[in-house]
Amino acid sequence: MEKKEKKFEELMSELEVIVRDLENGNADLEDSIQKYSEAMKLVKQCNDKLNNATESVNKILKEDGTLEDYKVEE
Repeated sequence: MEKKEKKFEELMSELEVIVRDLENGNADLEDSIQKYSEAMKLVKQCNDKLNNATESVNKILKEDGTLEDYKVEE
Protein backbone atom coordinates (compact mmCIF):
# COMPACT_ATOMS: atom_id res chain seq x y z
CA MET A 1 0.00 0.00 0.00
CA GLU A 2 1.33 3.44 -0.96
CA LYS A 3 1.83 5.86 1.92
CA LYS A 4 0.07 9.19 1.28
CA GLU A 5 2.27 12.25 1.72
CA LYS A 6 0.95 14.53 4.44
CA LYS A 7 0.04 18.13 3.75
CA PHE A 8 2.00 20.98 5.30
CA GLU A 9 -0.92 21.84 7.62
CA GLU A 10 -1.10 18.24 8.89
CA LEU A 11 2.62 18.22 9.63
CA MET A 12 2.35 21.54 11.47
CA SER A 13 -0.55 20.24 13.58
CA GLU A 14 1.49 17.19 14.59
CA LEU A 15 4.43 19.42 15.41
CA GLU A 16 2.27 21.70 17.56
CA VAL A 17 1.02 18.71 19.59
CA ILE A 18 4.58 17.54 20.22
CA VAL A 19 5.73 21.04 21.21
CA ARG A 20 2.83 21.34 23.68
CA ASP A 21 3.71 17.93 25.15
CA LEU A 22 7.36 18.92 25.54
CA GLU A 23 6.48 22.31 27.04
CA ASN A 24 4.18 20.57 29.51
CA GLY A 25 7.24 18.85 31.01
CA ASN A 26 5.40 15.76 32.27
CA ALA A 27 7.21 13.23 30.04
CA ASP A 28 10.25 11.26 31.19
CA LEU A 29 13.63 11.76 29.53
CA GLU A 30 13.37 8.87 27.04
CA ASP A 31 9.89 9.94 25.93
CA SER A 32 11.04 13.55 25.60
CA ILE A 33 14.00 12.52 23.45
CA GLN A 34 11.72 10.43 21.21
CA LYS A 35 9.26 13.32 20.84
CA TYR A 36 12.08 15.76 20.12
CA SER A 37 13.44 13.45 17.40
CA GLU A 38 9.99 13.16 15.83
CA ALA A 39 9.61 16.95 15.99
CA MET A 40 12.91 17.43 14.15
CA LYS A 41 11.74 15.07 11.39
CA LEU A 42 8.51 17.07 11.08
CA VAL A 43 10.45 20.34 10.96
CA LYS A 44 12.58 19.00 8.09
CA GLN A 45 9.49 17.85 6.18
CA CYS A 46 7.84 21.26 6.69
CA ASN A 47 11.00 23.05 5.59
CA ASP A 48 11.26 20.89 2.46
CA LYS A 49 7.64 21.64 1.58
CA LEU A 50 8.18 25.38 2.08
CA ASN A 51 11.31 25.33 -0.09
CA ASN A 52 9.44 23.47 -2.85
CA ALA A 53 6.56 25.94 -2.64
CA THR A 54 8.98 28.89 -2.84
CA GLU A 55 10.64 27.41 -5.92
CA SER A 56 7.25 26.91 -7.59
CA VAL A 57 6.09 30.42 -6.80
CA ASN A 58 9.33 31.92 -8.09
CA LYS A 59 8.74 30.61 -11.61
CA ILE A 60 6.79 32.34 -14.34
CA LEU A 61 4.99 30.83 -17.28
CA LYS A 62 6.38 32.02 -20.60
CA GLU A 63 4.25 32.49 -23.71
CA ASP A 64 5.48 29.17 -25.14
CA GLY A 65 4.19 27.33 -22.04
CA THR A 66 7.55 26.69 -20.41
CA LEU A 67 8.48 27.68 -16.88
CA GLU A 68 11.35 30.04 -16.20
CA ASP A 69 12.85 31.34 -12.96
CA TYR A 70 11.48 34.75 -12.11
CA LYS A 71 14.14 37.45 -12.13
CA VAL A 72 13.56 40.94 -10.78
CA GLU A 73 15.04 43.60 -13.00
CA GLU A 74 16.48 46.50 -11.06
